[in-house]
Amino acid sequence: MNTTKMKKRINAVALLPATVLLSLVVAAAGAHAADLSVAPLYKAPPAPVAPPPYNWSGFYLGVNGGGGWSTSHWDSFGSTNGSGVVVGGTAGLNWQTGHAVFGIEGDIDWSNIKGTTTTACPAGCTTQNDWLATVRGRAGYAFDRVLPYVTGGLAVGDIKASTPGFNCGTTSNNNVSVREDLVRGGLNFKFGGN
Repeated sequence: MNTTKMKKRINAVALLPATVLLSLVVAAAGAHAADLSVAPLYKAPPAPVAPPPYNWSGFYLGVNGGGGWSTSHWDSFGSTNGSGVVVGGTAGLNWQTGHAVFGIEGDIDWSNIKGTTTTACPAGCTTQNDWLATVRGRAGYAFDRVLPYVTGGLAVGDIKASTPGFNCGTTSNNNVSVREDLVRGGLNFKFGGN
């Protein structure tokens, strides 16, 4: 036999155990790695979802109350300042587009605004208002649950002017319906759920 062929055969025989040994080591390492648990994959928590902005559209009812002040001018008897309580109800309808809010509202109130003067009227000249009402257009700009607004419209009321008569203490009454144009401003807040 040829020496060169023999060397090749010896080299091939010597490489065979080395190849088998290397395959076993790689297989054992792979089997060992397969027994290890895979590190858990963590995802970032979902980004918080902001609640949608509050929408001011729709019909509303409300109760209102407060104080009222007046000034009455009497011909030749001077003037009088009056004050009193005002309590009533409000109804309205809003429509919102983007941040702009438009609407119409009205209210009717019982009042006891009253004032008396004794200047040139020793027994007392009295002016009083028993009710008042308004109808107004409304426009505002919504900042989510805060709504600054302006309104403009018509106000009416029933003014009673009375002065004691000189004839046996009788009273002369004059009822006057008063119409005024008005402009107001305000701020609405939305508290709680819906």
